[in-house]
Amino acid sequence: MTAPPKVVLATRNPGKAREFARLLEGAFDLRTAPAGIPLPEETGETFAENARLKATTVFAALGGETGVLADDSGLQVAALRGSPGVRSARYAGDHASDEDNVRKLLAELSGHEDRTARFVCALCLILPPHQPGPGSTPRVSAAEGLLEGTITLSPRGSDGFGYDPIFEPLGWAETLSEADPADKDSVSHRGAAARALLARLREEGVIGDGS
Repeated sequence: MTAPPKVVLATRNPGKAREFARLLEGAFDLRTAPAGIPLPEETGETFAENARLKATTVFAALGGETGVLADDSGLQVAALRGSPGVRSARYAGDHASDEDNVRKLLAELSGHEDRTARFVCALCLILPPHQPGPGSTPRVSAAEGLLEGTITLSPRGSDGFGYDPIFEPLGWAETLSEADPADKDSVSHRGAAARALLARLREEGVIGDGS
């Protein structure tokens, strides 16, 4: 059996790394970005732009010989005109904690009846050329996933990270932080994006069909 290709995840967020390890179903030998590899400032105006920026930066820093997967994920709240959006991780400041961001979001939503929101995840995968040499180019694949829901009045649950404790998917009576990881994966924006990416790669013959 051929060993799965090594892919570096362009993040140092341990929660995100654990989640993608589950979602990618063993298709890759997934590693987090080494401490010495710089992660770029997220200057894109869309999640897709930021995912590609992170993937290309880390791919170049690794010498173009190791696959890189990057994601940019965030929360879009209807009553806040799509905020925090691409600034989801920095909503309460550049060095804000998850708890800081949650507190600010709940304060911003105080008095709003409309609490609808959605999570968005954009993925960008760059793999080295199958046969390196002059004129060869890396393979770039992208995918996106969405999860619709509502923002709760207060945090609930101890699992998950980011805005999970205040996000209740449509049709659910619990937040993502209260959910079993398998249930979360089945509906999450990252799960949807990962499944779309794996389907594309299998269709293109980049990875096996898992059978």
